[in-house]
Amino acid sequence: MRSLRNILLAFFFSVGLSAGQDTHQDMDMPAQEKPNQTMPNMSGSKDQPMSMESHSLIELLQKHATAGTDAEPNSTPFEMLMTTKGSWAFMFHGVAFLNDIQQSGPRGRDKLFSTSWLMPMAQRRLGNGTFTLRAMLSLEPATISQRRYPELFQQGETAYGLPIVDGQHPHDFFMELAALYDYKLGEKTMLSFYGAPVGDPAMGPVAYPHRVSSAEDPIAPLGHHLQDSTHIADDVITVGITHGSVRLEASGFHGREPNESRWSIQSGPIDSWSTRITVNPGLNWSFQYSIAQLHSPEVLFPNEDVRRMTASLMYNRPIRNGNWTSMLLWGRNQSLSDGNIGNGYLLESTLQFLHRNYAWTRIENVDRTNELLVGENPLPPGFTERYFTRVQAYTVGYDREVGHIPHLSTAIGAQFMWYGVPDVLKPIYESQPLGGVVFLRVRPH
Repeated sequence: MRSLRNILLAFFFSVGLSAGQDTHQDMDMPAQEKPNQTMPNMSGSKDQPMSMESHSLIELLQKHATAGTDAEPNSTPFEMLMTTKGSWAFMFHGVAFLNDIQQSGPRGRDKLFSTSWLMPMAQRRLGNGTFTLRAMLSLEPATISQRRYPELFQQGETAYGLPIVDGQHPHDFFMELAALYDYKLGEKTMLSFYGAPVGDPAMGPVAYPHRVSSAEDPIAPLGHHLQDSTHIADDVITVGITHGSVRLEASGFHGREPNESRWSIQSGPIDSWSTRITVNPGLNWSFQYSIAQLHSPEVLFPNEDVRRMTASLMYNRPIRNGNWTSMLLWGRNQSLSDGNIGNGYLLESTLQFLHRNYAWTRIENVDRTNELLVGENPLPPGFTERYFTRVQAYTVGYDREVGHIPHLSTAIGAQFMWYGVPDVLKPIYESQPLGGVVFLRVRPH
C-alpha cells in the first residue's frame, strides 16, 4: 500500500502539470455541441464522446464519478470538466462552500468556515477494461479552525484528545487516493478491482459530500457516523462483480477512523471487512444494502468493535430545466462488546428548477449517546459510551446560481435548521434550539 500511495501521488502531480495545458470541456454539454474530441472507449465505440448520462449500471460504474465504488441512479447528472491527452482522459470536479453558521441555545455556537472537496481523475483503456486513477482532496484542515465546526447534537471523532460534541470534524486533506480496474467479462458482466491507501470501502451509499441529493447542503448529517463515515478509511481493497443491474462487492480495510493529523495519510493492518449489494432496476432508481465489521473504530474506546448495517433507496428524475433527487437511508451501529445499538434514519431531497435554482430538505431521526451529557469535557474514569436517547433534526434550504463565469457555477444560499429535543436533553439544549447557515458555493461546471 505504501508503494501504491507514492505512485498515485506522483501521478496526480504530473496530471496537474499536463492537464493544465489543455482546454477543458463541460461534460454536461450535449454531444452535438461538443468539439470533435472523443473519450477513450469506456462506454461505447472509441468514436463516440463520453456522455455523463448512463444507460446501465455497468456504464455508470465505469465512469467512477463518485468516491469509492459507490453507485447512484443511472440518470443522475454529474458536472465535471474534461480534457483528453493522447489515450488518457482527464476529469475534474468538486465543490467548495464558504459558510457562516449561527446557532441558538446554551450549546449554540457561531463560526465562519469553509467545507470543500476536489476530485481529479484520469482514465484510459487497458486491455479489455478501463483503468482509472483518482484522488479526492479537501482543504478543510486549513479552512476549519479548532478542528471542528459547530453543529448541534453532532458526535464523532476527537479534537485535542477530547470527544467532539455539538460539532463536526474536518475531512482529511487526502480523502482518497485510488487505482481502479474494470474488466469486461461479457456484454453484461464486469469484474472490478479497487485499491486505495486511503479510500472508500464497499459500505453504505454514496457519502454525503458527494451525493446529488445533498449536493447543496454544506452541513454533515447527524447520522454520519451511523451511515457513511467509512468513506475515509485506510488501506482499502475491494473486489466487485456486476451483472446486468446487480453488483456484489467485498472489501477489506483498516477500521480505525482518521486521527487528528488531517494532513497526513495514516495506515494500519487490514482488520475490518464489509460487503454490499447494489441494484439499479431502472434509470431512476438505486438500492443498496451493506454490512461491515469495524475493528476498534474509535480512538477513545480502542477495545470496542462495531457491526454496522445500512440500507438506502435513491431516486433521481430529470425534469424540464432541472433535476430532482431524493434518498431514504437507514444506518445501524451495534457494539460487539455490550450489544448496545444505535439507529439513524434520514430522508433528503434536492430539487433543481428553472436551471439556476435549488431547494432542498433533510429530515433525520437519530440515536445519540451519553457523550452529549459530558459536553466538551474529559470523559469521566470508567465512562462507557451508550446510545440513550433520540433526536430529530429538520433542514430546509435554497440557493440560486449567480454570475456568468465560464466553467464555474457560483451560488448564494441559506438554510434553516430546527430540532426535536427529548426531555432528558432539554435542560442542556433548551426545548427549541435553532440554527441557520448563509453561504457562497462554487463548483466546476
